[in-house]
Amino acid sequence: MTKLEVHGASPIDLEEEMASLRGDCIRMVPHWAAPAKAPHRPVSPSRIHGVSVPPASARLLDAMSDYGD
Repeated sequence: MTKLEVHGASPIDLEEEMASLRGDCIRMVPHWAAPAKAPHRPVSPSRIHGVSVPPASARLLDAMSDYGD
């Protein structure tokens, strides 16, 4: 049986990682950009009907902690 040697990972340079992440985000902006002008008309209250949650989903959400574990 082969014995594998595990070496600790090299320390992470957070500044370099953040710079890389920012660069990735900047390159993706054209793919995420919203339309130049979106309509900003108010929605009539008669068109708002509320939210319906299936009982199984409601039980699942009720069983979850408020802030995560």
